[in-house]
Amino acid sequence: MNIVFVEPLGMCECQLHKKVAGLKQKGHTITFYQDRHEDEDILIERAKDAEIVIVSNLPIRKRFLESCPKLRMLSVAFTGVDHIDLQTCRERDITVCNAAGYSTEAVAELSIGMMIAVYRKIVGGDSIIRIGGDRQGVLGGELRGKTVGIIGLGAIGQRTAELAHAFGCRIIAYNRSPRSLPHVTSVDKTTLLQQSDIISLHLPLTAETKDFIGTAEFALMQPHTVLINTARGPIVNQEALYTALKKGQIAGAAVDVYDREPPLPLNSELFNAPNLLMLPHLGYATKEAFETRLDIVIQNVEKWLAGTPQNKVI
Repeated sequence: MNIVFVEPLGMCECQLHKKVAGLKQKGHTITFYQDRHEDEDILIERAKDAEIVIVSNLPIRKRFLESCPKLRMLSVAFTGVDHIDLQTCRERDITVCNAAGYSTEAVAELSIGMMIAVYRKIVGGDSIIRIGGDRQGVLGGELRGKTVGIIGLGAIGQRTAELAHAFGCRIIAYNRSPRSLPHVTSVDKTTLLQQSDIISLHLPLTAETKDFIGTAEFALMQPHTVLINTARGPIVNQEALYTALKKGQIAGAAVDVYDREPPLPLNSELFNAPNLLMLPHLGYATKEAFETRLDIVIQNVEKWLAGTPQNKVI
């Protein structure tokens, strides 16, 4: 099989070669591209003769799929697959497997870190000391005793709930299918929005979850609520978030995801939103997560070749 990594996966080429040694020994051809290009023509040129393609979060659309006639399997080095044209994959009988679970710990830890950063004003404190200031007028808060509302109880949502509980938080959660978990009280969406001091989002992006948090939802939140989004940008309506922060409907927010992948346009209204901590989509980006991701991606290929695919989306 001709196997092509069309974009880098955050690991050096020596590590990549070591991980795919087993596939090479079985006669498969492996090609790595260590530079990232969003130009679809470049991606097509790289993958046009491939039977298996490994991709992370670059968009894979209909034209790409139709331009790669030999393609039979996509091993996606990402948990979400909303950037993949799944309908065309179905029509062309292309198997799609994701890397579910690789970033659970990384994203959950970042979610807690963002909560602490907002409550303890860590970023602002750093700026103050660098210009010769002191702590006067800077009063933070503690996580202990706060009600944390988890929206989405997949693996990351569950782990975030566990970590928040360890900090002494009360945990409530909304999930499409209610789940019974230790230390977690299931509530409806409205109750969660009204009662939470901190709301942490852990939903996949689908037609149903786009704009899941908008003007109506912000109106239900308390003025001291903090919103954390490490899931997908379009789950929160960006204009509604900006307005809620400007009007003081909520106390603050921390986001790692946006309507588009960073870098953001310099005229983005979010840069002018008060009490907003912004990160460049680094929730999944840890050395440990990247190594786990590569292991899963290669296992997906090996299992598919053996006729027993795992992490299969379609």
